Amino acid sequence: MILYHGSLEIVESPEVREPNRTLDYGAGFYLTSSAEQAADWVKRKLKNGATRGYVNVYEYNHALESGLSVLEFKNPTEDWLDFVMANRMDKSFTHNYDIVKGPVANDRVYASFALYEAGLLGKQELISELKAYKLVNQVLLHTAASLKSIAFIKANEVLKK
Repeated sequence: MILYHGSLEIVESPEVREPNRTLDYGAGFYLTSSAEQAADWVKRKLKNGATRGYVNVYEYNHALESGLSVLEFKNPTEDWLDFVMANRMDKSFTHNYDIVKGPVANDRVYASFALYEAGLLGKQELISELKAYKLVNQVLLHTAASLKSIAFIKANEVLKK
């Protein structure tokens, strides 16, 4: 399977890094099976002054998941929402999964999350709304062991327009 990572750098040797903000699945190296999603992330970063970025391309080897702890959410569910909210809202929250897979909360979804966080939208209402969106996926490699499941192929340049 091919996975993508948008960055301002070519990332031949990914690392697990602590983010400077809270993320859906916690600290680690994020990928997606959507080249478009990765390119969109780069384009957002290019608005902050950089002139070029890259969509890094990796081969993902499912067989190397054997022996690793994997959490996978197929769709937005109550468990998925609770997991995402714990990662976003509780700075002391941690998990022990090597790999986490599931839907990504894109820009449209963030507005719905904000309504939920403000108490203006209930949990079931939010889940129903999210199921109406065509969500792309994200894969978090949370540990050094999980990074062995990917191999760098190439980086495609994205230029500021």
